[in-house]
Amino acid sequence: MTSKQRAYLKGLAATLEPIVQIGKASLTPEVTDSVAEAFNNRELIKISVLKNCLDSPVAIAEMLADRTHSQVVQVIGKKIVLYKENKDHKKIFLPL
Repeated sequence: MTSKQRAYLKGLAATLEPIVQIGKASLTPEVTDSVAEAFNNRELIKISVLKNCLDSPVAIAEMLADRTHSQVVQVIGKKIVLYKENKDHKKIFLPL
């Protein structure tokens, strides 16, 4: 992903609300499944890491991206933005 594409996705993510919250139990299989399921309907998702989670949001983002075969767009504070291209129902067209 180029820096231009990443900047475009960051702009789109600015208006998104977090659809998954990661709490005290950190990254469980259920959280991973819900993120993977969210990618069935969307290409860009925002995740919120709650204050009672002891793990680093950067580490959580990398693990989630690896497990869901997606890409980390950004991690700011306790917010994570992930992108996964949907081959069948493409909604976001990235600039070249």
